[in-house]
Amino acid sequence: MAFANSDFDEIITTTLKNRSGKMADNVSNNNALLRFLRESGNTMIEDGGETLVQELDFAENSTFKFYSGYDVLDVAATDVISAAEYDWKQANVNITVSGRQMRQNGGSKTRVINLVNARIKNAESTAANQISTSIYSDGTGSGGLEIGGLQLLVADDPTTGTVGGIDRSTFSFWRNIAFDATTDGGAAATAANIIGYMNDVHVQLIRGSDRTKIIVADSNYYTLYEEALQSIQRITRTDMGESGFETIMYKGVPVMLDQAAPTNHMYFLNTDFLFWKVHRDANFSFKEEKTSINQDAIVKPLLFMGNLTMSNASLQGILKD
Repeated sequence: MAFANSDFDEIITTTLKNRSGKMADNVSNNNALLRFLRESGNTMIEDGGETLVQELDFAENSTFKFYSGYDVLDVAATDVISAAEYDWKQANVNITVSGRQMRQNGGSKTRVINLVNARIKNAESTAANQISTSIYSDGTGSGGLEIGGLQLLVADDPTTGTVGGIDRSTFSFWRNIAFDATTDGGAAATAANIIGYMNDVHVQLIRGSDRTKIIVADSNYYTLYEEALQSIQRITRTDMGESGFETIMYKGVPVMLDQAAPTNHMYFLNTDFLFWKVHRDANFSFKEEKTSINQDAIVKPLLFMGNLTMSNASLQGILKD
């Protein structure tokens, strides 16, 4: 299809090339957890595979022993299950420009670039918002095609369901800690009791030097914790605050507000065992434009392929009501 603006495709391609390297970072910067995972080195670029295979780190190695001289060493295999398997999840958003719009903008490169930039920013914003919401999903959305987020990995009821191909009703090591304010604490969370409830969750997630690295909360629980600290000086983590994330500290751990989190939920996450895995060829990257055979328009697809994975469930926790 020939367009009046003959260099439009060159302009759109160049504009996308200049922005594509920032696209994945811009999406992760929209979500506190994804940004934290990226900065912790737990964003991983994969080059393929039928599934995402995640090696497990659910217990200490039982073959450790003190010995003397020629004592026989324990070489027995200890793993019951060595890995979890997560499905690839895919998402797409398209930049579409009609021939009419291209011809209307054909007299000026500046107008073309402005048009393309506006469409790119809209696609980027859409992808960022949708992925941020999906980070908290249970993986059942869109007929099971959605990302398996925190409501799946760090479940309200960790004794049921299958995560990464492992049945939690059978394997207790694959269950996260769950604390219900009313059922386990005796009363709904308030500013007067929320710190006590947080302490109850926190202490269960310590294993040697392993401990919670980040806490994300919905606005209700975040506000309760903030109110509990009104009488004392609050210490914030500057780097996260400067990125636009509301942050308070708890025992040296950043507590972050995330409006996408489920109501009355606070997640205690050890991000050493959480991973954001994406395919190298679909890391919020644009592909070649598609020219419609029956429309006066072109489409530029933006693709994502990946998932949130976990290698240890027992060191993840949730406070809920």
